[in-house]
Amino acid sequence: MADTAVTDPGRDAQHLRLDTLVRLRWLAVIGQSTAVAGVHFGLGFPLPFGLCFLAIAISAWLNIALRIRYPVSYRLGDTAASILLGYDILQLAALLYLTGGLENPFALLFLAPVLISATALPPGRTLVLGILAVISATALVFYHRPLPWIPGETLQLPFLYVAGIWCAILLGLAFTGVYAWRVAEEARDLAAALTATELVLAREQHLSQLDGLAAAAAHELGTPLATITLVAKELSRLAPKEGPFTEDIALLRDQVDRCREILGKLTSLSTEEAGPLEHMTLSHLIEEVAGPQRPFGVPITVVRQGEAPEPVCRRNPGILYGLGNLVDNALDFARAGVGIEARWTSDSVSVTVHDDGPGFAPEVLLRLGEPYVTTRGAHRRGTEDAGSGLGLGLFIAKTLLERSGASITFTNAAAPEHGAVVTVAWPRAAFERDLPPAARATRLLHVTDA
Repeated sequence: MADTAVTDPGRDAQHLRLDTLVRLRWLAVIGQSTAVAGVHFGLGFPLPFGLCFLAIAISAWLNIALRIRYPVSYRLGDTAASILLGYDILQLAALLYLTGGLENPFALLFLAPVLISATALPPGRTLVLGILAVISATALVFYHRPLPWIPGETLQLPFLYVAGIWCAILLGLAFTGVYAWRVAEEARDLAAALTATELVLAREQHLSQLDGLAAAAAHELGTPLATITLVAKELSRLAPKEGPFTEDIALLRDQVDRCREILGKLTSLSTEEAGPLEHMTLSHLIEEVAGPQRPFGVPITVVRQGEAPEPVCRRNPGILYGLGNLVDNALDFARAGVGIEARWTSDSVSVTVHDDGPGFAPEVLLRLGEPYVTTRGAHRRGTEDAGSGLGLGLFIAKTLLERSGASITFTNAAAPEHGAVVTVAWPRAAFERDLPPAARATRLLHVTDA
């Protein structure tokens, strides 16, 4: 088991725990012992009892040795886990050889080690274990001892029926292996994507908390700054009107006043009246999203249309990141330009991003927004790692936008036009829900005056 030491903690956390395989093998030992004892003593069928229990005892001894040698929390490397699962297949094959081969109904248990491998090991290891199980099952078709049966009678199943059991085991190995691997892989991808999303959200939360920390710091610094101000005034009063210290004292008072202004701004960051940059209209939101993308050579056209006063929202890093990611993706695939349409009514707000590229591939369109789904091709900006996108950007963008109350629709443009179309729509109340009432009143008053 020399390969159990890994260098990647994240990959190590996905490895099988030795305790898991030990517990499953104890379950197999108990089941096999019960079945052999029940057939021999309960039903009275003759079978090689000693050899069967020898094969079972080897598994028990192996479990005891592993439990003594390694701690409960020990995690197996891929090779070590494959060896242990391969042993389970061979041990089961030995028991089946002694008790009728594939005529034994417990031959179905060949699926168990391959199923475990499919959920925890790479596909290559699972394929090797599946081939080992198929080889073992094939050998048992031709080489096995008679099936335990009523003394004096012999149960001989037709070869065609045994061949059918072999086919069922083969198909079961293929189907359950692929299905279990796919389900486990999706779960791992989703867990990794959610972890990445949590990192983005944690960064967003950290940024949103900086204003509160700045206000707290300003409050704590207020008292010593007041003391410095008082001392500076006393020095200015006692010092001569002209002399070497006059200019220094004047500079000190100027810097104290400047510090008071800075602290005043920091204190206002956590209040509702945080200034014009805290609240932004939909137009300003679109410009802030599209502005950084304009220097990259692809024209961006912005269209605004509304039937009511333009909606205003509080600056939301999640919305800015989500829309920015959509625009960035559109620029990657656009041929001549990207369009952004902002529409609003008294009840809804929507932003549509479309390009004139090839559009979404049909096999990807229905899965867009899931983690690790990407069709990124050659990057318009000429980076060397083109095509290396992991498909997490769109997943994170969709998660952040839906967190703000939006719904997202992915489509392709109707013929004869072409290109991808992504529509982000909010109920107007959700878009403006973080806007303080005072800011809403100011907006409405501004629109009325205009």
